[in-house]
Amino acid sequence: MWQLAWPAVVMNLLQSTVGLVDTKAVGTLGSAAVAAATAGHRMQFLLQALLLAASAGTTALVARAWGANDRDEAGRVMIASLALGFGIALVMAVVGLLIAEPFAVAFGLDDEPARLAATYIRWISVFNPALAAGFVLLAGLRAVGDTRTPLLVGATANVVNVMLLYLFVYGGLGFPKLGIAGAALAGGLAFTTISVLSGAMWLRGWLAFAPRFAGALDRARLRRLIAVGYPAALEQLVFQSGFIVFTFLMADYGTAALAAYGIGVQILSLSFVVGFGFSIAASTLVGQHLGARDPARATASGWRAMRFAVGSMSVLSVLIIALAEPIARSMIDDPEVVRLTVAFIYTLGVAQPLMAVDFALSGALRGAGDTRFPLLTTIASLICGRVLLASLFAWRGLRVEWIYGALLADYVIKATFMITRFRSGRWQTVLSQPADSDAPAQAA
Repeated sequence: MWQLAWPAVVMNLLQSTVGLVDTKAVGTLGSAAVAAATAGHRMQFLLQALLLAASAGTTALVARAWGANDRDEAGRVMIASLALGFGIALVMAVVGLLIAEPFAVAFGLDDEPARLAATYIRWISVFNPALAAGFVLLAGLRAVGDTRTPLLVGATANVVNVMLLYLFVYGGLGFPKLGIAGAALAGGLAFTTISVLSGAMWLRGWLAFAPRFAGALDRARLRRLIAVGYPAALEQLVFQSGFIVFTFLMADYGTAALAAYGIGVQILSLSFVVGFGFSIAASTLVGQHLGARDPARATASGWRAMRFAVGSMSVLSVLIIALAEPIARSMIDDPEVVRLTVAFIYTLGVAQPLMAVDFALSGALRGAGDTRFPLLTTIASLICGRVLLASLFAWRGLRVEWIYGALLADYVIKATFMITRFRSGRWQTVLSQPADSDAPAQAA
C-alpha cells in the first residue's frame, strides 16, 4: 500500500504546491483575476470529468489484466483508452473555444473578471488533447503498480510550469507579460510535457508493459471500457455540475467570496492529495487482487487504504487549520478575501476525515469496476446535501459562511454510503465476465 501510495502522494503534493504558486501568481493580479481563474478551472474540471470515461476503464481493466498476468491485454486496453480520451478531448476543445465567453458570463461576474475568465478558458482549451493523453497514460501506469514514473514525469512538468509562470505571467527574461493568459499557457505546456515524456517512454518500451496496437480497437473492448467508464464520467459531471451551481451561489456574494473559495480549495488540496494517493493505491490493489481471484486481499486493501487516508488527512487538516490565516495572507493582500478564506478552511477542514473515507473507498470500488454506485452516491449527496442546503441558505439570505457549511452534509452522506457499499462485498463480482464477452456492458 505504501509503495504505491507514497509516489502518488508526493506527485499530488507537488501539483498542489504548483497550484498554490499559480494562485499566488494570479493573486498578485488582484481578486478579479483569482475569481476569473476559479471560474475558468470549472471548465477544465468538466473535461477531466469526461476523461474519467477513459481513465476509470483503464484503471479497472489494466489492473485486472495485470493481476491475471496478461501483459498484451494491458497494452491493448491502453491504446483503446487513449483513442477514447483523445476523441473526448478534441470535442471539448472545440466546445471550450466556442462557449468560453457565455460560460464565464454565466457565473455572474463583473465585466473584467468575466473577460479574464473567458481568456483563461480559451487558452486552456487548446491543450485539452495533451491533458487527455497524459491523464490516460498515467492512469494505466498506476494500474500496474508503477507510481514512480508518474512522479518523475509530473515533477518535471511542475518545474516547467513554475518556470513558465514567471516568464508568461510577469514577463520575465524579456517574454511578453500575458497576465492570466500566461497562467493558462504555463499550465497547458505543463500538460504537454507530461504527455510527451510519458508517451515517448511507453512507445520506446521503457515502462512496465508495451503498447499493443493489433486488435486494440476491438468493439467488445471499447464497449467494456465505456461500460466501466461512463458511470465514472457521469459521476464527475454531476459532481462538477454541483460545483458550478455552488460557485454560482457564491458568485452572488461577490468577487471576494468566489476568490476566497478558489484560494481555500488550493490550500486544502495539500490534504486532499493524500487521500487521492491512497485512492490510487486502493484502485490498483483491488483491481489486481480481483484479477488474481483473491477477493479477501482486495477487501483488506480497501479497508487499509481507508484507515491510512483518514489518519493522514486528519493530521494534515489540523495543521492547515492552525496555519489558515498566515497562509491565506501569503496568497493575497485583501483583508476580506483572507477572512472568508480562513472561514472556508475551518469549515472544510473539519470534513477531512469524511472526505478521506470517500476518496479511499470510491477508489477501491472503481478499481473493481463498480463505477455506478459512486455515481448514485454523488447524485444523492449533491441533491440532499451541497446544492439543496446551499440554495436554501442563499434563499434565506444567510451569510456566505453558511454556504460553505453545506459541504459538511455532502461528505457525511458520501462517507456513510461508501462504507455501507464496501462492507456489502457486492462490488467484487461487477466485472466477473471475460473480456471478450458482450456481458460486461450490462453487468457493469
